[in-house]
Amino acid sequence: MAQLSNDCFAFGGPMMSVDEAVRLITTRVEAIADIETVALVEADGRVLARNVAAPLPLPPFTNSAVDGYAVRNADIPQAAERAFPLDGRIQAGGLAQAPIKPGHTARIFTGAPMPPDAETVFMQEDVRIDDAGKIVLPSGLKPGANVRPAGEDIAKGHVALRVGQRLRPQHVALAAAFGLTRLDVVRRIRVAVFSTGNELASPGEPRAASQLFDSNRFMLMAMLRRLGCEVSDLGILRDERIPLANGLKQVAGSHDLVLTTGGVSTGEEDHIKAAVESIGSLVMWRMAIKPGRPVAMGIIDGTPLIGLPGNPVASFVTFVHVVRPTVLALAGGLPEPLLPIPVHAAFTYTKKIGRREYVRVSLRRAQDGRLEAVKFPREGAGLLSSLVETDGLVELGESITQVEAGQDVGFLSYADLL
Repeated sequence: MAQLSNDCFAFGGPMMSVDEAVRLITTRVEAIADIETVALVEADGRVLARNVAAPLPLPPFTNSAVDGYAVRNADIPQAAERAFPLDGRIQAGGLAQAPIKPGHTARIFTGAPMPPDAETVFMQEDVRIDDAGKIVLPSGLKPGANVRPAGEDIAKGHVALRVGQRLRPQHVALAAAFGLTRLDVVRRIRVAVFSTGNELASPGEPRAASQLFDSNRFMLMAMLRRLGCEVSDLGILRDERIPLANGLKQVAGSHDLVLTTGGVSTGEEDHIKAAVESIGSLVMWRMAIKPGRPVAMGIIDGTPLIGLPGNPVASFVTFVHVVRPTVLALAGGLPEPLLPIPVHAAFTYTKKIGRREYVRVSLRRAQDGRLEAVKFPREGAGLLSSLVETDGLVELGESITQVEAGQDVGFLSYADLL
């Protein structure tokens, strides 16, 4: 387990920007050191624990990039097309032990090894066969065309996969291309998830008339699993300081992160702050972000605690900017900055300066073919439908105060946020 100091998340300013929050997390959270070895089929989503240097070049041998005819560079026709006798046939997976005779060509297929002394391949669609059965090759082809040299993609010994990479299917494919069957990865981050509040009932349990079914906990657990975490569902903690404190302390020692939702405001029935301070330390981050309210950051027996807002949209947005970088930092993962793509706004919007805002939008294709963002018609951080019926978020930076229809804005797809 990572053992963090009690003042790890201390912040002296009155209002924290999103960038300040991410920078503080990534510089102060200590990565866990536990490593395990997993099969390639289990490696997707895990954080690589050791560099992978190429044990062989890719491709491992020089081969044809197309179906066609191989020749020596010295025999490439220059001024006019030329007929060549056929000298052999090489299939993918076969051997090409004998060199091509001068003035001859060999039939070759995509992925087949090039014959000795042959350096160029003519594509079959550019070739014709004359009445004598000879292969007529056109003039002017560049030497070396349509050939993949050994090591063209990756040289032997090159560090192809680096420590801290969160592995994706393409990384797994590269490891397989090297002939590897297992990879060393950081063990999964163990996260305990609570909801807090007397107003909540778990799905499947009886719900009083004044209660809501708990949705945040299930959303956050799904998001954590997409980040490769091992998640413990700890249910709902009631609004009582001592049971809250006992429940949090009990799980802190066996988890790398404790995540709660709800109860982080300063109302009389919001007990997270007092409960954590009785067993550890806690600071309230007032983040310059909308939607989003104060986020609680604390330490219990060396284990970080994050308390997210209770409104589902605020919980979703603050998860992306606080929990996501924390999980990556705990796993020793490389930074994964969120890079909005430019789209046209199909809405007008006014916001306060000095605060970053996230507007829920759907994408559509405009008449001119460009993508444009259509704002969800209703406001409110409690509208789950606004997350379900949209495609992502438009990010409006701190210096922006007004958006006009047709203006370029930055779009973040929900698929890119995890």
